[in-house]
Amino acid sequence: MKVYVGMSGGVDSSLTAALLVERGYDVTGVYMKNWTQDLPGMKCPWADDLADAKRVAVQLGIDFKVFDFEQEYRDKVVQYMIDEYKNGRTPNPDIMCNQEVKFKLFLDAAIEDGADMIATGHYARVENGALKQAVDTNKDQTYFLYRVTGEALKKTLFPLGEFTKPEVRTMAEERGLYTAGKKDSQGICFVGKIGIREFLSQYVKTVPGDIIDKKTGKKLGRHDGAIFYTLGQRHGLDVGGGLPYYVVGKDMDKNEVYVTTDLNDDSLWKQQVTLAGVHWINHAPADGSYHIRVRHRAPLAECQLTLGDDVQFTLRHPERAVTAGQSVVIYDGEVCLGGGIVV
Repeated sequence: MKVYVGMSGGVDSSLTAALLVERGYDVTGVYMKNWTQDLPGMKCPWADDLADAKRVAVQLGIDFKVFDFEQEYRDKVVQYMIDEYKNGRTPNPDIMCNQEVKFKLFLDAAIEDGADMIATGHYARVENGALKQAVDTNKDQTYFLYRVTGEALKKTLFPLGEFTKPEVRTMAEERGLYTAGKKDSQGICFVGKIGIREFLSQYVKTVPGDIIDKKTGKKLGRHDGAIFYTLGQRHGLDVGGGLPYYVVGKDMDKNEVYVTTDLNDDSLWKQQVTLAGVHWINHAPADGSYHIRVRHRAPLAECQLTLGDDVQFTLRHPERAVTAGQSVVIYDGEVCLGGGIVV
């Protein structure tokens, strides 16, 4: 069985390749070159990551290739993210990267190049095309994988789904892998350790505007671009004194950000959620009781699912800061069924 492993230069994908070699697969390492641009104050780590991935491939004695998806990544992931923020929404580029790049472009290119399957270092499990949560629920990455198709998952291996992150570190050290002690990457998928504000500033012209108290209509301060603020945000408002303020809305046309000190403000809490762009990994479930996750690492929340013209959820308990553009992911026990984007 010939498997192409997406090797990012990190410990997770390095151990993934090592485990598959040990299990007797014919393994080829592949570095996806998705982003190489340096940004002000941040050198893109792609060259170092590529070198680390190569070193591990040499250690393991496996073939190594580079697949260049940089233009497609810009078009399908970065532009999507910029457009969503411009429209006042809060997208998740990692989810789009998995949908468009790792489990579409990479999978198709690998199969065309002779692979039978692909593998990545994601913390998740696959059984008969069904996506299941990882054993390490703290590290579980099914939230980011809900837009992958069942057909793609049937051609995918996730060897790390059975292990915890500390176990992965230990196993990498035991094998002497070059990346065993490397820190996990932070920031935007493939771009590097840069904040979303700094990244967007390179592509969007922003204009300062007013921060307004939702209740009184009083101007409390100024912001440097409504695009940078998201529902529930507390830090970075710079409106002084007294109780902390939270973002409860914004008007992109007026370039205004609305805030309140009232943690019980209706705008901060949702009990009914409507989804657009719904994707089911295998097939749509029946109406009924399920659990959803409104953001990565958020606790699973019990809800009632209703399928009609729209997909709607009624949560048992209201959830805080469920924001337009974010993904809500649906679970039936350990199985991730799919999800959609908050309207």
